Amino acid sequence: MTAASSSVLRIGTRGSALALTQTGMVASDLSDATGVRTELVTITTDGDRSNEPLSRAGGMGLFTGALRDALVEGRCDLVVHSLKDLPTAPHDQLVVAAIPSREDPRDALCARDGLTLEALPAGARVGTGSPRRMAQLRAKRPDLEIVDIRGNVDTRLGRVAPGDLDAVVLAAAGLRRLGRADVITELLDADRWPTAPGQGALAVEVRRGDEDLVRALDHPETRAAVEAERHVLALLEAGCSAPLGARAVVDAGLLLLSASVYSLDGATVLTSSHAGVWPDDGDVSLDIAEGVARELIDAGAAGLTGARP
Repeated sequence: MTAASSSVLRIGTRGSALALTQTGMVASDLSDATGVRTELVTITTDGDRSNEPLSRAGGMGLFTGALRDALVEGRCDLVVHSLKDLPTAPHDQLVVAAIPSREDPRDALCARDGLTLEALPAGARVGTGSPRRMAQLRAKRPDLEIVDIRGNVDTRLGRVAPGDLDAVVLAAAGLRRLGRADVITELLDADRWPTAPGQGALAVEVRRGDEDLVRALDHPETRAAVEAERHVLALLEAGCSAPLGARAVVDAGLLLLSASVYSLDGATVLTSSHAGVWPDDGDVSLDIAEGVARELIDAGAAGLTGARP
């Protein structure tokens, strides 16, 4: 039975609490918008099986490959990804047909005793699995001990005192979607602390030709912003584990993009910003991303991300 003729749309998802929550939100919104019935199909990915640090466990595709395989093979009709986990290269059989309105893209500090990043004592142990966050923490607070961690949200939060860590850094979007915003002790300003390209956004992927199934969920401003961020990532040939942060917003008819590349020790930070009129008749997301990427490459970003300009 094809997706178009099915009375129930099967939505592929990872089995984590966050993935199930996010996919449930998309399923509810899709039913509200189109009247279609949905069911969730849980799929285990390589990222769910591995305890390796993200920087060594396979990079982009770690959490998305098995979902995409299930979609190609017809075991589900669409899949929901955290956009920041999705490879930037186009898929020959699949397309991101909808990017819903973005949740808060900021990083969140979750620390013992309500502490902020500035208030953490020297030598405090801060956990994260992101090389970008590690570099940013080292740039801001070189006196902290940065600990490479893995695990779901509850596992990471459970390591904060009385566990072995003083704080962890997580995505605010995930905490909000899980109803755990109460654990946030500081939201890190997105302009000074740019996050992973696409952070806070979801991607709804379908087989080519089935775009109309989910098109009602697409949010054009969010799509323009996250595509600009992800174009920078692609142009620098940097994977999701690269120490790169990007921030794009639509404001007053302009699409504004800023991106920063970090050395892993936090000692070097390269930043570039560009803007373009939005909407326009061309591809302003790509145009401004090319300008940003060109400036970063000229400044030496390839030496920091491992890119091949």
